[in-house]
Amino acid sequence: MEKLRNALADARQRRSDTPRPPPGAAFPEEVETQWRRLKSVTPDPAWLSDHRIVTAEASDRSEPFDLMRTKVLLQMRKHGWRRLAITSPGPRCGKSVVAANLALGLGRQPGRRTILIEADLRRPSLAGLIGHWPDDGAEALLSGRVGFADQALRLGTGLAVSLGLAPVADPSALLLSDATGPLLDRIEARYRPDLMIFDLPPLLTGDGAAGFLKTVDCALLIAAAETTTVSQIDACESEIAEQTNVLGVVLNKCRHPGDDPALGLGP
Repeated sequence: MEKLRNALADARQRRSDTPRPPPGAAFPEEVETQWRRLKSVTPDPAWLSDHRIVTAEASDRSEPFDLMRTKVLLQMRKHGWRRLAITSPGPRCGKSVVAANLALGLGRQPGRRTILIEADLRRPSLAGLIGHWPDDGAEALLSGRVGFADQALRLGTGLAVSLGLAPVADPSALLLSDATGPLLDRIEARYRPDLMIFDLPPLLTGDGAAGFLKTVDCALLIAAAETTTVSQIDACESEIAEQTNVLGVVLNKCRHPGDDPALGLGP
């Protein structure tokens, strides 16, 4: 365990020492060109609604996620963070629905560029939520078989998504690979997103999510009301804090009419 912690600390130090490209407030023409070349798709509004994706357009249903978007942006901007992991203690907490809604809400903002990458490779679900399937999955991107330009899909002008296809038998081999960090650095340098979001596997079901956290700036934990226990939340917060920054905890699946999901961000 001590060796693992030392390795993670070394990885974080190397990452902090590596110059990062500026966010895309003023995009050079070559960056704009790279975004325009991504395959463009337009999700069906009815499909999105049926799958609880409600942020493609501003509405009463999008307001809780728009509030979350604002809180996330304020905290990340305050600390200069640009890579956000979204995870949960276990399955069926709704983390992928949260990730997709947050990404599409960010995609509505003019002049902002967001990249969403599916890293829950054992149970990929984002393609089914959005209603579009790429020719190659996120597993092909993370393994280096295809490039982001050929694998990602663009929704509108400000959101690019890398979606998974078939489940991967050993996702940890990809998530913990030494090549993953440099790959993400190259994507960030080429496309200069303001924010990169990673939909990670649940923390308590394997080691892939925990190991991947060293490549991000912070993580948001999604807990399910009446299912996730306080001890599970505590264990996950401790796990995240050992490897990156805890952005906050979202209490999802609240069943009380009129209640918005509870969101706690920052200290």
